[in-house]
Amino acid sequence: MNTVDLHLLSGPDWRARAAAHRARVEALVGPYLARRAEGSKHPVIDFLFTYYGHKPAQLKRWHPGFGVALTQARDYADFRGYHQVSPSPESTAWTADPSFLDKRRDTIEFVAKLLESTATRPTQLSCFGLHEWAMVYKTDDVRHQQVPLRLGSAGTDAVVESMQLRCTHFDAFRFFTPAAVPLNIEPLTRADQIDREQPGCLHANMDLYKWGFKLTPLIDSDLLFDCFELACAARELDMKASPYDLLDYGYDPIRIETPSGRAEYVRAQADIVARAEPLRARLLTACRDLLAATGSAERHST
Repeated sequence: MNTVDLHLLSGPDWRARAAAHRARVEALVGPYLARRAEGSKHPVIDFLFTYYGHKPAQLKRWHPGFGVALTQARDYADFRGYHQVSPSPESTAWTADPSFLDKRRDTIEFVAKLLESTATRPTQLSCFGLHEWAMVYKTDDVRHQQVPLRLGSAGTDAVVESMQLRCTHFDAFRFFTPAAVPLNIEPLTRADQIDREQPGCLHANMDLYKWGFKLTPLIDSDLLFDCFELACAARELDMKASPYDLLDYGYDPIRIETPSGRAEYVRAQADIVARAEPLRARLLTACRDLLAATGSAERHST
């Protein structure tokens, strides 16, 4: 991409946007981050930074997305994926590097294909969050050692055995205990991930955040943080419906072992689906635009 294609943001303009973004992050997770800095652990929120691996400092950093250049932004010279451009003989700016975009093309293509295939599949709302129960089925190796099982081991196992496991998400399925694996309605593999994920899956919707940060700094931080907000809501629902007793952390359980609890879970799950649909569409559009831009960059370079 050459500089005539860039949208320029002045220093005062982009700094105001960056400050607004940091304020959004701080409002949502600031108190948690303060407690974590003191060494406190949290079985619900920690997951969003440990499993996903995108650090809070990285989340706070604002990016305008591909095709936008920032003037008076020398700090961005040290950030991955940026390069310096000269919009005019008298000025310099920093923008996402087309060569970095080219290196990420395979990832963008995979994400676009996964998002598109997921969106076209029927929504399934019949899993009741049992993936978390399957991860502790018939084992003493409980993942969250600092919190007890709400029904105890025997009670937890009985719930798993009373309902069909209907997980469609490989990255949840791969943590099932060996005893739980054959109880799933079908086996899942990494190779068939694109053919199995569906828009009702809580983890598929949480993963919109994962796919977003994997494309940083090529997508804008407003979209990324919208996906993070959704991931926070989905994680909360995930753990409320889990076998763990999280009352000490302020989470009232959704008792999916009862008909009323399952109905409550489905209503909450449907709300997550409704929130995820436009975000999936926005992220897919961003991927398609980036793939189109790689062709444009190649044409400009020849």
